[in-house]
This record gives sequence, structure tokens and C-alpha cells, in this order.
Amino acid sequence: METPEGISLRLRAAGVMPRAAAWAIDFALRLAVIWVFGIAVALLGDLGIALHLILLFALFWVYPVLFEVLNDGQTPGKRALGLRVVNANGTPVGWVPSIVRNLMRSVDMLPMLYAFGLVAGLIDRHSRRFGDMVANTLVVHVDNPHGHSSAPDVPAVLSPLPLRAADQGAIVAFAERTRQLTPERQQELANLLPQLTQARGAVAVQRLLGMAAGFLGRQQ
Repeated sequence: METPEGISLRLRAAGVMPRAAAWAIDFALRLAVIWVFGIAVALLGDLGIALHLILLFALFWVYPVLFEVLNDGQTPGKRALGLRVVNANGTPVGWVPSIVRNLMRSVDMLPMLYAFGLVAGLIDRHSRRFGDMVANTLVVHVDNPHGHSSAPDVPAVLSPLPLRAADQGAIVAFAERTRQLTPERQQELANLLPQLTQARGAVAVQRLLGMAAGFLGRQQ
């Protein structure tokens, strides 16, 4: 996506499995609330039944809409799985799209066990169920800027070649993720740039880390 300010955004659509897991968490939370509330109103007779029905409606129809609109597109289940509902253009979801996508669950559930929604999610290239298609929304992974390790603190190295800003950003991203990669994988990636590193193996990795340090403004 490209914003009106010219900033490119990459949205990673969530697949069927993480979405199902998030739904299961929300479902378990709602069942727990229903069970506790049911015990509390069991002795209230008809009033207790009425209150229980109101709670059922609120939990299964109002709950997802309120969380999606007021909690940055995240129900507790989605937050636990690092997911978020957004409009198809990447903007925060509003009341009407959220209401539409959740009302369409009555279609996605058919004929049983979310069968229609599952088939739609497997066919659609963005893993959208029918509710998302009608509401023009997406469920995406939340990219946590604090989830990546900072680039290792090594002396800066000058790049032997002029690089575009995008290429410099790719090298910095590699440096930030080195602690999440095995040494073998680090070297495998570094070996893809022999003209830039003028080396192979561990030496190539260190030179890329040094270049990243230079791009980040660190001293030689």
C-alpha cells in the first residue's frame, strides 16, 4: 500500500490458522465469562435468564465490534496472536466495516463449523473470509518494531559501492536480525553479496555488520 504521503506500507495478511487460533482464544474467554455470570444469576429466576440472554448477545455480537474499533483493531485473541483488523487500504477499521464483517459471520459459519469462511480463506489470496470481502477489511500481522534485536555494536565500515537507500535499509535489517539467525544462515545470506563484501563466510558477515553500523551513523 502507498499512503497519500508517499509512504509505502507492507501489510502481511494473516492466514487461516492464526486467525482460527485467535478466534478460539476469544471464544474461550467468552465462555468463561458466560459460565461465571451464569453462576452469579442462577438464583434470579426469569430476571437471571433475561440478563443471561443480554450477556450472550453482547459477548457474541457487540464484543468483537467494540474491541476492533476501540482497541486498534484487536480483540484479546487477536492481540495474543499479534493480529489486527484494518481496512483494505491499511487504515484503522471503523464502526461500519467492523459491524458488517461481524454480522457476516452468520454466513461464514454455514453450514457448520465456519465451513464457508474456511473455504473462502483458503481460496482468497489475502485469506479473507466472506465478511472481510464484503466489509473490505483485512486481518494482518502486527509488525512489532521492538521485536527485532538492535544491530550489533561494531565499528563502522565504508561500503565499497554506492548503495540506494532501500539497499542500505536491507543491510541494516539484516544486521538487526543477525541474533535471530544461526551463523550458517548469516553466512549464507552474506555470501549472496560478494561484490559488496569482497569476502565470504564469517568475514562477509562482519563487513555487512560494519556497513550497517556506518549507515546508522556509528563511528569507525
